[in-house]
Amino acid sequence: GEEIDGEGGRGQQMSKGDIEHSNVEVKLRRIDRVYRPGDKVDGVVAITSRGGWSHMGIDMRAVGQARITSRATFESMAAIKPTILVETEWQAVGAGKVPDGVSEVPFSFQLPSSGLLETYHGVFISVTYVIHCHCDRGVMKKALGHEMEFIVEVAEAMRPEAAPDRFTLTPEGLSNVNSDGAASMPRFQISGRLNHKLCPINQPFTGEVTIEESGTAIKFIELQLVRIETIKNPETGKQVRECTEVQNIQIADGDVCRNLVVPMYMIFPRLYTCPTLATKCFDVEFVVNMTVAFADGYLVTEEFPIELYRGQ
Repeated sequence: GEEIDGEGGRGQQMSKGDIEHSNVEVKLRRIDRVYRPGDKVDGVVAITSRGGWSHMGIDMRAVGQARITSRATFESMAAIKPTILVETEWQAVGAGKVPDGVSEVPFSFQLPSSGLLETYHGVFISVTYVIHCHCDRGVMKKALGHEMEFIVEVAEAMRPEAAPDRFTLTPEGLSNVNSDGAASMPRFQISGRLNHKLCPINQPFTGEVTIEESGTAIKFIELQLVRIETIKNPETGKQVRECTEVQNIQIADGDVCRNLVVPMYMIFPRLYTCPTLATKCFDVEFVVNMTVAFADGYLVTEEFPIELYRGQ
């Protein structure tokens, strides 16, 4: 057998009274758990043992995959299997005994330098990287296990920046309003600009909006970040597209002063956004909606498609 409190790891003796239950826990050396392609992922398996016990070995497995997270919504896509991005297995320590107290067994593995997607927790699509640890203690004792997710960020070179995108909104310019509808709306003219439509995900979304003219009072101005998730079946050619809100922030409240420049500033939330993604089975895109609400109940919304990427 293999003793863990030796070459296999480090032990810290504790009395039985200090330990209520035995368990294993995966701990990564990087506190933020953030890695990039080609990085070495290392840490320890912390084993807390009440009284000491024998085991059949501690097995480790690291899996990265892109998958559909809500098959009930996409029944026609249920046959699509997860896309495996990385999968590696190893034994942290062979069969042996664990002493009473706390022991640590080191581990490490290398991420591939290409072929990885960025970690993303969406509504219908997710990209996750998880380390699984399993310790079989025989038929008389319950097996112990633990999972730890780590984050993968995939950076690329900074892309050339386009000029700020300027816009002007008037009743006549609204795409979903006919001339009769535009005539019944309050008179308004709203102008502004987006500093980026090609957006580094690690920098804020910025711009400005100005109420140049409005025939009725303004109630509020909001920015809404929306994710568009598309699942494609390459065999049948079918695809399903769903839009859901990521976040909504208010940038102005009340009757905004005319010709006052109102700044847009929005942080892209970690994990719930990712670089714009297009694969054989999955697409993830993002848009920003700006909504101006008038006191008489009218809402004017302008949609701005954006492309996200992670700069170096």
